[in-house]
Amino acid sequence: MAKMLHNLPVEAYTSREWFDREQKSIFSNTWRYAGFMEDVSEPGQYVSVQAGLNNIFIVMGRDRRLRAFHNICRHRGTQLIRAVGKTQKALTCPYHDWTYDLEGNLISVPEEHTEFQGIDKKCLGLKPASVDIWKSMLFVHPDANAGSIMDWFGEVDTEVGPHDPDALPEYKEARHTYVINANWKIVVENYIDVYHLSHLHSGTLQMYDHSKAVYRFVGPHYLFWEPPVSEYVVDQDKKLAAPRVIPKDKNGAWVPMLFPGIGIGASEDGWNIYIVEPLGPNRTRIINRSRVANASAWEFSKQSMRSSGFWSNFGLRGKYEDHDAYSKDDPMAGGDFTAEDVYACEQQQKSLYSPHYEVGPAAVGEQPVLDHQQVVLNWVEKSQ
Repeated sequence: MAKMLHNLPVEAYTSREWFDREQKSIFSNTWRYAGFMEDVSEPGQYVSVQAGLNNIFIVMGRDRRLRAFHNICRHRGTQLIRAVGKTQKALTCPYHDWTYDLEGNLISVPEEHTEFQGIDKKCLGLKPASVDIWKSMLFVHPDANAGSIMDWFGEVDTEVGPHDPDALPEYKEARHTYVINANWKIVVENYIDVYHLSHLHSGTLQMYDHSKAVYRFVGPHYLFWEPPVSEYVVDQDKKLAAPRVIPKDKNGAWVPMLFPGIGIGASEDGWNIYIVEPLGPNRTRIINRSRVANASAWEFSKQSMRSSGFWSNFGLRGKYEDHDAYSKDDPMAGGDFTAEDVYACEQQQKSLYSPHYEVGPAAVGEQPVLDHQQVVLNWVEKSQ
């Protein structure tokens, strides 16, 4: 008898209680993506990110060193900075003008001698967090003594693809953020569901051989690779949307999902990130950014392939494109595999609230979903 998808209760995908537990036990205790390394590349530049219950910012000091701090003024707790920006010499709280230098030291308190008696500014510096760089990405951890990020990604560092993102410029036109009306675990589990690739994306991901996909978990991290179909390999370089960024013997799609919610989608002509950010029990923000060898060449090749009809055979052909009953605005007919995923996630989330909902048997290709549920359950139970 097939195994059922039941490692987590339905409430894990719908309730505020579960969401709050995950924010505390998972997202407040793991490394959180904060941006690309070029986002904070000059003294005074900063970027902030929500890491579970913690808002943390990274700033480059005058010594060009990156530091991370909790975005909390030591006076009344007001957040010091907005999401992204640059300051020349100091960080000033908007509430009472308490001011800190780029190294986190409290350097100025208005009316210090009349309003406060014996205040010791040396004891009131910003509370530090951890910051590190991995695969050209900035990460923060709420714990000031989190150690090296390689303690977290070390086991999979060489198994997420042969790409060197540090050597690839960002294709800024591909950068976008959107919200999916579904629980973050639904989004992640859709990402790692191998079974759906040949069905939901039967018309949009034709260039890869899903039957030959290789996938497994290493610790809490999911690894995935699949080769291109033989037809796509013929004169492949002419079919790529940008100059090749990996050797031909490393062909294929490298699509890991690193815990908790750090997706990488990399192939022969690019390297992309897919960051999953929980907003609520049934809302998730996705951050997409891409790197390619040559952005101009990528855009030119993409337009050329569209006009030549190439995408009719390899991607961008909607699942219901030929059905007259579906409009051009239908996410299942538009030839966009991301739109297909969003639609499927949101429809699944809606069904979770029905009293008639129950899960069916799991396919072999859905084993990663079961494994991810167990990883989440382990983290939540460990913190209790």
